[in-house]
Amino acid sequence: MNLHTTGVIIAREYLTRVKKKSFLIITFAAPVLFAAICILPTLIMFLAKDKAKSVAVVDQSGIVMPKLEDNKSYIFKDLSASNPDSLKASFLEREEDILLVISPVDTISRTVAATAYSEKPLSVDASEALSSRISSAVEDYRLNLYNIDGLKEIVEDLKVDVPLSTFTLKESGDEEQTSSEVYMLVSLLLSMVLYMFVTLFSASVMSGVIEEKSSRVVEVLISSVKSTELMFGKILGIAGVALTQFFLWIVLTIVIVAGVSAFVGFDNLFGSSDPAQMTEMMGGMDAMGMGGVDTADIMAASQEGGGEMGAVLSTLKNLNYMEILIAFIIYFILGYLLYASFFAAIGSAVENEADTQQLQIPVTIPMMIGFFISFYAFKAPDSGIVFWGSMIPFTSPIVMLARIPFGVKIWELVVSIVILLLTFIASAWASAKIYKVGILMFGKKSTFKDLWKWLKMK
Repeated sequence: MNLHTTGVIIAREYLTRVKKKSFLIITFAAPVLFAAICILPTLIMFLAKDKAKSVAVVDQSGIVMPKLEDNKSYIFKDLSASNPDSLKASFLEREEDILLVISPVDTISRTVAATAYSEKPLSVDASEALSSRISSAVEDYRLNLYNIDGLKEIVEDLKVDVPLSTFTLKESGDEEQTSSEVYMLVSLLLSMVLYMFVTLFSASVMSGVIEEKSSRVVEVLISSVKSTELMFGKILGIAGVALTQFFLWIVLTIVIVAGVSAFVGFDNLFGSSDPAQMTEMMGGMDAMGMGGVDTADIMAASQEGGGEMGAVLSTLKNLNYMEILIAFIIYFILGYLLYASFFAAIGSAVENEADTQQLQIPVTIPMMIGFFISFYAFKAPDSGIVFWGSMIPFTSPIVMLARIPFGVKIWELVVSIVILLLTFIASAWASAKIYKVGILMFGKKSTFKDLWKWLKMK
């Protein structure tokens, strides 16, 4: 293989794609969108506040209405003396947004039934807020039945939620506070981005090969260069495009986030300067099932530099970003080269993309399996299936990246990379043999039998 000729093809593939308007639009638009994703949740939370809802309450139990106090979100009207059926009949003409009907107390089960009526379906927040208040009223009713002074205070005193602070111990004797949730998010993000990149740019190789073959341009190119030079030139040229886009995304995202942070202030951007604001944000997370701990305790702890917020900041600060970046580049390059060689062979065997579906199945399934395994990496990063998923070359690029935030031994990384590299070399050799024959085959729909026959040809 002539390196000079291959270099010319690499430059052609690289410059052709980099100069396209689509490349420039995606390269500069993606960081803006990513930065917006970082900022928008805070903005949306404050902009999505609804106006206070008026709730008409028919409390036939007599225990719920005293617990329903007005606030910024709900204004309660006591209509317990009214007939629920007549209120329902005239509800659409009334001013209230919600009609809440509470049944009499069931003396056997010691609870009530609650029904809410509204013109439009209730939001999740409204349903949970009303349900929570009714449940609290029933709990107080049950406690009062025991007729024990201070029973409610005793029960509240018995409730405890002990937060677990986690630290990692270093060989130097230092200890670092960590947050499993941060490692989970980093793990998922890395595996998803790598899966997207490898899939996207490997498919670009196949599309490029099919385009040249269907337009018969490949016949002119093969008359001047070897088929292997053309294949590897195309693969490496698109790899250069991918790396260029990746680094530009990193730089532009950092610049945008840093610029916005400098303009409005980091604390203001994420709302951390206002404890009450943060408490409200985390309270919203609890309502969606994303909390699980007392937000007041978290805020108190975070003000002292500890607690969950302190663990999150400590984890973000102590992440080995250089190791993650280097690992991402290595596994992206090798994973891309492995799958791009497969896709190049598939592209050479067909004349249009419609014929690639059957041939792609054996290639795409391992990628999907690796992607699914990566979703369990944060739960058990050292489990058997995750470990072997990070060693088997067809899944290792995605799974190993998902394991790295949780700490991977050097020998495991080295073995995984060596196996992946050797597999790529073998796959590239096999794909080159298929490509050499398939690129000049026209007028026949290729099958796996044809690919196997081309592979065995000398």
